Amino acid sequence: MLTKPSRVDVRSDAGLAAALRVSLARLNRRLRRQAGGHRLTPTQAATLAAIERHDGISPGELAEHEKVQPPSMTRVLAALEARGLIERTPHPTDRRQVTVHVTETGSALLEEERRKREAWLAQRLAELTPEERETLRAAAPILEKLSRM
Repeated sequence: MLTKPSRVDVRSDAGLAAALRVSLARLNRRLRRQAGGHRLTPTQAATLAAIERHDGISPGELAEHEKVQPPSMTRVLAALEARGLIERTPHPTDRRQVTVHVTETGSALLEEERRKREAWLAQRLAELTPEERETLRAAAPILEKLSRM
């Protein structure tokens, strides 16, 4: 379903910021829906992916990395552990702490979700003109840079 183009004037930085915010949020929601069936919350999915990227991270470091309060992270980790998606192991140097790791089940779930999302996005890209895809190729590194600032 196509929607009407935004009426925001993208010639100004403020207009561009508004248009990007709306478009990226909408695209993110659509991508999240593609994974469906696993009933992970966005926070759980982001946390699971972060643990995969930072294997052996402590819950405190993970909370800081994900910009959430430690008690909130504790609840997210408990839910992921209850589903068998992560496991906790003793910290290698501090017996008072643990580290978290993605299980094989968690890795498989992440891979399946990525595959579904990328397939959906590849299909949408195929519907664009070659010129539109080339514009997105040029924009991809810039969007990546923005995401890391």
